[in-house]
Formats: sequence, C-alpha cells, structure tokens
Amino acid sequence: MCGIVGAVAQRDVADILVEGLKRLEYRGYDSAGVAIIDENNQLTRTRRLGKVQELYDALSEKPLSGGTGIAHTRWATHGAPSEVNAHPHVSSDNIAVVHNGIIENHQELRIRLQGFGYEFVSETDTEVIAHLVHYELKTSANLVEAVQRTVKQLDGAYGTVVLDSKDKSRMVVARSGSPLVIGYGLGENFIASDMMALLPVTRKFSFLEEGDVAEVTRFDVNIFDINGAAVEREAKDQDISQDSGDKGEYRHYMLKETYEQPTAIRNTLEGRLSGNNLDMNTFGEGADEIFKGIEHVQIIACGTSYHSGMVARYWLESLAGVSCNIEIASEFRYRKSHVPKNAMIVTISQSGETADTLAALRLAKDLGYKASLVICNVAGSSLVRESDLAFMTKAGAEIGVASTKAFTTQLVGLLMMTLAIGKHHGMTVQLQHQISSALMSLPSKLEEVLALASSIEDLAEDFADKQNALFLGRGDQYPIAMEGALKLKEISYIHAEAYAAGELKHGPLALIDADMPVIVVAPKNDLIEKLKSNVEEVRARGGLMYVFADSDANFASDETMKVINVPVCDDLIAPIVYTLPLQLLSYYVAIIKGTDVDQPRNLAKSVTVE
Repeated sequence: MCGIVGAVAQRDVADILVEGLKRLEYRGYDSAGVAIIDENNQLTRTRRLGKVQELYDALSEKPLSGGTGIAHTRWATHGAPSEVNAHPHVSSDNIAVVHNGIIENHQELRIRLQGFGYEFVSETDTEVIAHLVHYELKTSANLVEAVQRTVKQLDGAYGTVVLDSKDKSRMVVARSGSPLVIGYGLGENFIASDMMALLPVTRKFSFLEEGDVAEVTRFDVNIFDINGAAVEREAKDQDISQDSGDKGEYRHYMLKETYEQPTAIRNTLEGRLSGNNLDMNTFGEGADEIFKGIEHVQIIACGTSYHSGMVARYWLESLAGVSCNIEIASEFRYRKSHVPKNAMIVTISQSGETADTLAALRLAKDLGYKASLVICNVAGSSLVRESDLAFMTKAGAEIGVASTKAFTTQLVGLLMMTLAIGKHHGMTVQLQHQISSALMSLPSKLEEVLALASSIEDLAEDFADKQNALFLGRGDQYPIAMEGALKLKEISYIHAEAYAAGELKHGPLALIDADMPVIVVAPKNDLIEKLKSNVEEVRARGGLMYVFADSDANFASDETMKVINVPVCDDLIAPIVYTLPLQLLSYYVAIIKGTDVDQPRNLAKSVTVE
C-alpha cells in the first residue's frame, strides 16, 4: 500500500520525486523519505515522520541535488511509524531500497544476514532487502543479477526499487504482487506505484508483470521475466488528465468525488447503452458467448467493493435468474471451495491491485472456473490483465481513501452485467428496457440527491458526541447500510455496525438507547411495511432514528425520528441512489469530529498487501 517513485535523469529529481509522493499519498502517509545519488556518487537520504509535507519542508530547508533517486510514502506494516522505520533503507552507505508489500520470511533472512555481520537499525521487513542485495552484489556481475538473486529468496509481496551509489546511471526494480509502472521520458526514465505519480513528467507507460525485474537508465529500459529472459512490455501513451488529482473548489477529495458521481456514472454509461440496447463489447471480446453458458456467478471482493458485490447478488438472482455467491477475498483464497457447473468468477476492485482479490482470481483459475470478469477502474492493472473479460468503470481518479464514486460506478457496471447475463436466462424484453431506462435516469436522480446536502449536514450535528451508531436496511438496501456504516467508521472513527433490519430482535436490539443513533435506509418497496415494524421496535426502546426514505414511504419526522425524503426512483437503482445520502452523512459527521477526511488514521487506498 506504500507509494514508490524513482527517477534517472540529467536534471535534479528531488522535486519530481516529492511531487510524485504527494500524488501517491492515498497509499500511505505514516512517514516519507527520499534518497538521491549526487554527481560525486554520494548517497544522501532525508526521511520524516508524518505526511509528505513534512518531507517537503525538510527538503526546502536542505535541498538534495542529483539526477538518480528514489522516494517512498509509507503505510506501516512492520514497525511503528517513525523516522528510523521510514524508507528508503540503506546498506553499507551505498545500497538504498524502497519497498511496497510484505516480506513474510524477513525474520529468517534477518537472522541469516546478522550471521554475515549485517546490523539492523529498523523494525521493518524491508531492511532485509537492502542488506541481501548488498550481500549478493559481492558475488554478482552487476546490480541486476544481485536483485534477481535476492528476490528469489523473498517470500511474500514486493514492489521494490534499488539504487547503488557506485553506479548512479541506473536503478533496478522488481515486482511480485505489488504494482509498478515505468514512465518513459526524453533522456530520462521513471518508476512509480501508479501512473498518477508521474503525470507531470510523462504520459508514456509500461506495466511490469509478475516476477519481472527491470534495469532503468536514462536511455534504456531492460526488462527480464521471472526466468531471467529478456522480454518486452509494451509502452503506451495514456490519456489521463494531470489535474484529475486536484481538489479544485472542494474542501476535500471525498467531497469532490461525491459530487462527481453523476458525471462519473454518465461516463460509465456512455457508449454502452444506446436506447434500450446494451453494447456487449462493454465487457470485452467474446463476452456475449461466455454469458450464454453461465449458470452461476461467484463474486470476490474486499471492503467497499464487497458491498457492491452483495447488491449484485440480489440483482443476479432476482433479475437475471442465475445463482450467485459473494465472498470476501481473504476468506475465499484460504479455504477449499466447491466450483459449481458453468460458473464465472467476478472480481471487483477499484485499483485492480487488491492483493487478496488478485490472489483469489488466480486460485479460481486453478480451480477451473469457466471464465473470469473484473469490474475495475484502472486500465492495465493486474486484475484487468489477468481476467478474460473486463468492465472498466471509467470513474476517473479517486484519491480520497473512503471510496465514493468507485462504489457507485461498480454498482452501475454490475447492473449492466446483470442485464447482459439475464437476457440469456429468460429476462423479459420489458425488464431489459426497464433496467436500461433506470440506468439512464440515474445521473439526474443523483443530482437531485446532492441537493439534499444542507439538510444532511444539519443531521450530522447530532453525531458530535456519539461514539456508536447502528445502520439498518432490508433486501438490496442491507449492503447499502453496511457501506454506510463502513464510511462512518472509516472517516469519523465512530463505531458503526449494519444489520439486516429483520435481525434486530436477535441481539442488536440490546444496544439501543438514547446514545445509539439508528440510521435507516427505507425506499418504498415490497419490504417497507416490514421495515416500519423494525423502526417501531427501535422507537419503543428510546432509540433516536434518522430515516432516509422516499416520500411515498410515508415516514414523518417527530421528536424521536428525523426523516430525509430521498427522491423517488425506480426500485432497480434505489441501492445506488440511497448510497449518496449516507456518503454525505459520514462526510459531514467527520467534519464535525475534526478528523482527516481524505487520509483517515491507520488506513490507505489500493491495498496491495494482505
């Protein structure tokens, strides 16, 4: 989850590296550091505890010069956030290393290297890489060979970049489980965890594959596969806006990305739905033929993406007529599971690099699933490259750690997938048209919801002194309640849980008192009367309720219940529509709590470690 940037250039690169870190800070912000080789082959590093701004301030006071360097922003795994645990790590004053991932056998390697006389100064697993490269370099022909020999001894995940101050003309990078992209310039080349970091300096990128080791100089990039054979990885110009990482007029990225959702969904739909017809190329070549034979869908995801998959299960079974399981990736990958006949694996990931989800996909392929489809926001990511089919959400860059537009565009993609599969399993033409029309109406419905922001902001004041909250939903709104609870706990640090409303009487009701706000998601549907009964159960026990309901549901505000009327919409898209008010609620509560909305404590985006 850490962010990595590297550069080999004629010019000084410190500013480029730090700007890259700022653009990668969503991946971790516990500490940051940079190491640069100057024209005299001296390796100098600067590290700071805290966010990238601390590193920037330090370099403003004491600049570093040199054209070869690496930089890192950390999300801590081994060892608490501190300057001594911050990357880059060094060995013998000439080898410097940055690393994203986890080295599972670091303790074993540490003991072996201590036996060779190496002294460790940090608690990190990364420091073993630096010392191991230094050790292997003693008997290797060059740095590339030393890194190749090193990575063969590493168990776990790594995206790593290595410098040797004795040769400032190159850096060597290795990738296994953690993404790395190479950026191509004119007389200069770069490496980063994400293209976003390098947009100020290049638009041309290639992606390293699993097991790749690459040597990057000013003029050349030489890539070797897991077997050490020289390979080509196609470099392409990417059409990405540099300012997509700017907040613009908004106070936080999360707020900006919340308000971008109508536009994001228009982009998701554009060119894919024409009238009532779905373009099957939306999912990749041969998708329609694959969908014809699918009888079961297994969805795998983590976090917010898992909640979108839970909604999709309701859609697939009720609308498309195919059975569906949804499972958390970190559970699926570590158990023995049954593969149903004619089953497709569907993975969902904003980044396309989520470690557990990627591992689950690879397992599913080995188990014999008929086909694989990914719902993803990042073209060229590992999940996209390794899946048979891909639906790109086209949400644009999502910088805020708490996911907003990625979630809603995932839901749009999953509903379109439901439509595509359902037409082969008896879905009526009338229902197909209804789904298409509902999707096309969605952006304008979301704009109506955003107009409720001030009313929701007023509700948030009630949460200023609250430590716990309960979210309730029924049917396909239960996963939306779960997502609402996740958002609240992510950015406000209020302990929030979600329950299917019918489960309230089986334990959670014991939690209800005047200090436990209950947030109810209540569109008018077949379950509304059941939900009203659940609301009365809460009211009878002194609970304070905040109900998001459409006007047709006939909820009325009183001293125990505050009602926000959400615009009436088609039941099919209600899970997407009702997501937005919960996003806004969590945002405004976090503002009142005074937390760091975009970079909440202990969290980061793009979870590339287990």
